[in-house]
Amino acid sequence: MKHRTPVVAALVALVAAVAPATAAADHNAAPIHPGVMTNTEGSGQCTSNFVFRDSGGTYLGQAAHCSGTGAATDTDGCDAGTLPLGTRVEIDGATGPGTIAYSSWNAMQANGEADENTCAHNDFALVRLDPADLPRVDPTVPGLGGPTGVGGPGGMLGDTVFSYQNSSLRLGIPQLRPKQGTVIQSVGDGWSRTVLTVTHGIPGDSGSGFLSDSGEAIGVLATLQVLPLPGTNGVGNLSHELAYARANGFGGLQLVPGTRPFRGNLIEAILDN
Repeated sequence: MKHRTPVVAALVALVAAVAPATAAADHNAAPIHPGVMTNTEGSGQCTSNFVFRDSGGTYLGQAAHCSGTGAATDTDGCDAGTLPLGTRVEIDGATGPGTIAYSSWNAMQANGEADENTCAHNDFALVRLDPADLPRVDPTVPGLGGPTGVGGPGGMLGDTVFSYQNSSLRLGIPQLRPKQGTVIQSVGDGWSRTVLTVTHGIPGDSGSGFLSDSGEAIGVLATLQVLPLPGTNGVGNLSHELAYARANGFGGLQLVPGTRPFRGNLIEAILDN
């Protein structure tokens, strides 16, 4: 039997205790929200992060590598194979597919981007929603509330962060989706953070959003890492990624804030899912 730390064991016990009573307590009545699953045609399943809007439409954010065509180890967006813009994306809760409107990988390859940190860590895409599905959208992160806005380029060593991760490998158990973690390293000249969460991200969580301890949207889950610590998460810096998108055809792009306040309480988030 695998060893569990006291924290993990306590969380497992809590989930077992509350799951029967709270299975229907998700406060996001609208079916499309941060954390719903996306499935990109010809690529694979990921988790959405936040809701965005500009004059061209309303979008769900996901990781650019969710439309990659190479191996899971192909993480350099300037070289990796990627599907074209316009590729269809199935979205949980939507009545029709979305389409990839922007991908940092496509943009960097079109630009001939040469900065190695940008190439390695700029992993962000926008899925344009079908207009018919806009009444079905709630920008609030389930359980946690927020986001309250976009965070700055900070996220220093020791900062507390939160996430909502929704891989199908969790068998649809909603109490396993909210996460709390700690920033343990800044890498790539500020393009990414290494974050340790209990429990860590798993395949299918890619693209999940990360929130600061004040509810600001600060990052996108890009990689599941073995260094510097096994089970850590590589979280792209959302403020950098949005700046790149705005410089490449999405100048008016804005995060849509959540409709309910951010609480930043993991136990309450678990109980509300």
